[in-house]
Amino acid sequence: MPQTGYPWPIEQTRLDNGLRVVVSEDHSVPVVAVNLWYDVGSRHEPAGQTGFAHLFEHLMFEGSVNVPKTEHFRLLQGAGGSLNATTNPDRTNYFETIPAEHLELALWLEADRMGGLVPALTTETLDNQREVVKNERRQRYENVPYGDAWLRLLPLLYPPGHPYHHPTIGSMADLNAADLATFQAFHTRYYAPNNAVLSVVGDTTPDEVFRLAERYFGGLDPRPDIPPAPDGQIVDPTGEPVLETVIADVPAPRVHLAHRSHPYGSPGYDATTVLAAVLGSGRGSRLYQRLADGSRLAQPDNIGAYGVDLRWAPAPLIITATARPGIAADALTDGLTEVVDGLVTEPVTEAELDRARALLTTAWWRQLATVEGRADTLGRYAVQFGDPARAADRLPGWLAVDADEVTRVAAEVLRPQDRVTLTYLPEENA
Repeated sequence: MPQTGYPWPIEQTRLDNGLRVVVSEDHSVPVVAVNLWYDVGSRHEPAGQTGFAHLFEHLMFEGSVNVPKTEHFRLLQGAGGSLNATTNPDRTNYFETIPAEHLELALWLEADRMGGLVPALTTETLDNQREVVKNERRQRYENVPYGDAWLRLLPLLYPPGHPYHHPTIGSMADLNAADLATFQAFHTRYYAPNNAVLSVVGDTTPDEVFRLAERYFGGLDPRPDIPPAPDGQIVDPTGEPVLETVIADVPAPRVHLAHRSHPYGSPGYDATTVLAAVLGSGRGSRLYQRLADGSRLAQPDNIGAYGVDLRWAPAPLIITATARPGIAADALTDGLTEVVDGLVTEPVTEAELDRARALLTTAWWRQLATVEGRADTLGRYAVQFGDPARAADRLPGWLAVDADEVTRVAAEVLRPQDRVTLTYLPEENA
């Protein structure tokens, strides 16, 4: 296994019910990280059930057959652990980091809610968490300046019916319309051992983890008819740029340029990742040098470019800048597009490549520096690529990208006729 990508041991097995178990042994600190990846996210949600995967991120902490409401947090935090969960279009994951002697507790809790949530789910709990999600939508998206940009960009990038057309937070109308039985059916359909990967990293052994996984998860029934997610790999280009202007209570004009690139993990996305680092990562990037320090069109703290790591469709590349006081949105847009389009006509230098590689290398090792980061990474590569050891390929893939490849992918991805431009204007500028 290449030392540049993932130098820790990896062992794995599959239980008879289909649960994949991945272990990376590391005795440097007396803790273990447990990470359970379910292959269900917003891209799996059928019409009329948007937001379900995210709601279950909340519901999975609300009690199960043998664990009363709020006890999941109390038990793990009382044992000195920390825990949380996240949902995105591709997956849902639940994770905890605990002292190694409490590994068995964590695995029992995860198994109990995998197999025991539906019988314990009540209308009262469901209604309570619906309100929590509504509050989250208001606090994270609706009542924050520029906060709904992601909600707007997704339907501009992906057509109706595409699995990435709607955001993970979902539709409040869909969440309100569904009854208890509909939510129970969604959980039964997807939250099964043969649709999950359990990864454990830290102060334990593969034999111990495999034994405990069999003890607590082995008796759970697999789901033989899990429906595949809709195919999102192909998005026909329209050949026409898409423009949307939002008048809102924001302090200054902000412009987002967005393009569809390649799926995460592909060579094209590796090149896009390097391109984004050259274009918009830090003070040495082209956007910063030319729009913040040079023409002084953009605020230095609100400028950047990044890819969104979506696996099953042409993933978005998003470029954003916020205008300095007195700068009009049109001037900012012109400056932004000039720098972006220049990636095709002005080749990337070796100095820019070296800087991008250094930034990506640092970010990769920062992700893997903790047992939590490693457990999440192994779960990701097991679910999305079929093999956790494929994590070793990611950093070498970035480092292999050369200047010609960046220019080629820039010409392919950054075409003006396929560009989405989302502009925010302060209400007084309307």
